[in-house]
Amino acid sequence: MKSSMQRRKFLQTAGVAALGGAGLALTENGAAYQAPASSTASPRLLAGCCAYSYRKYLQHGPMTMEDFILKGVEMGLNGVDMTAYYFKSTDPAYLASLRHLAFKNGMPFSGVGCGSSMVQADPAKRAAVLEEIKKWVDATDALGAPHLRVFGGKLPSGATHEQGIQWIVETMKPACDYAGKKGITLGIEDHSGITQSADVCLDIMHRVDSPYAGINLDITHFVPSPGQDAYAQIEACIPYATHTHIREVFDDQKPIDMDRVWQMFAKAGYKGYMSAEYEGKEDPMTGIPKLIQHIKALDKNYSSV
Repeated sequence: MKSSMQRRKFLQTAGVAALGGAGLALTENGAAYQAPASSTASPRLLAGCCAYSYRKYLQHGPMTMEDFILKGVEMGLNGVDMTAYYFKSTDPAYLASLRHLAFKNGMPFSGVGCGSSMVQADPAKRAAVLEEIKKWVDATDALGAPHLRVFGGKLPSGATHEQGIQWIVETMKPACDYAGKKGITLGIEDHSGITQSADVCLDIMHRVDSPYAGINLDITHFVPSPGQDAYAQIEACIPYATHTHIREVFDDQKPIDMDRVWQMFAKAGYKGYMSAEYEGKEDPMTGIPKLIQHIKALDKNYSSV
């Protein structure tokens, strides 16, 4: 088991090397790998919103996914993230109607989010999750979206982190092969469970080793330790970020230094969506536009375009 000093050295090395675009980073087991190159001179930061932000209205009505698309237009977004939990179905005609509505209103889909969790001890369940992800890849393709969010999940009782990582890789690698044939990238979210540390996320990226694998980087979820604060973990993962989720507080309700976070994304040359995922106490109808305005102001300050 790594000492806190070893883990701190890993994260510092991973962040510095990855952000440099040409250096080596270290995985959790100490192996070196090439970090992805980035264009540090030209960040392109786009304002987006995740449909989950409106879950209060989408889960049982009165809001529909069609309404959400139009809400994105109303707020002047660059794209919307289509949380699949609230789709009426995966019927081709329904997906085509959403795609057409978005096109007619000039609203790109930044991606789709499904609930597939890959930490499954049972090989048969892992195979079933792979088929589920493939189904959502097909739905993402039907919508004309470029990105699908997936989850690692919570470790079953008695399982080790190493086993969990192996199960994720066993599922995500063929899923990326399948998605890549359609030009779709899979982003694993650093959500509650096994992926709440940067070193695990980076280890998964190394082992999956696919241009169609990335991290759906939620800036709120990393669990800090004395040697690894949340900001260091965010920074280490940015070169692998293929999408984001943005809120203004960490899971422990401490405020996030948003300006500091945007500086890190800009430094890394990130090009993509800074997508609001609202979970505030204020009603979403008034709280979300405020968060969007904050995101837009930061994008304007730090984006080169």
